[in-house]
Amino acid sequence: MRNTSENKVLIYNSRFLGAVIFTFGFLKFFEPFRTWFHIQIAKSGLPPLGVPLGIAGEISIGLSLLLASSFRQRIKSLFTPIVALASAGLIVNMAVAIYVHLQPEVPANVLPLGIKPPFIPLVFVLLAGLNLFQLFRTNENAPPVIGSQVVKSRRK
Repeated sequence: MRNTSENKVLIYNSRFLGAVIFTFGFLKFFEPFRTWFHIQIAKSGLPPLGVPLGIAGEISIGLSLLLASSFRQRIKSLFTPIVALASAGLIVNMAVAIYVHLQPEVPANVLPLGIKPPFIPLVFVLLAGLNLFQLFRTNENAPPVIGSQVVKSRRK
């Protein structure tokens, strides 16, 4: 991966997302965040298993993004798959958060900043999408897109 301004956006965005998502997951071990998260899961109709899965997901996604962006020179061949998988996982995680925000039974006072509309999860979905866009736009090893000249020329 070349060191261009696009790659700097990817690296800084990955570090930011990693730090914030890891922190969100870690805070759920402490009050009042622990109780708020349990209420969110219970009132949204998700199974109780959603609590440990949500925490594990946030911590693992955050660590993956932090470690991949911090040690990208040492793990060159693994950087793209790690960041892609973590970013895709973050989109799924935030899709669940959007679902929780939209449930009428979930009170606003147990949501981040007490905001009922899912603005915060939507911002994280956009940032994770930016990561995926930057990865596949700047990566020389990205697979060819179906319908592109490379794929068409292989058929001849």
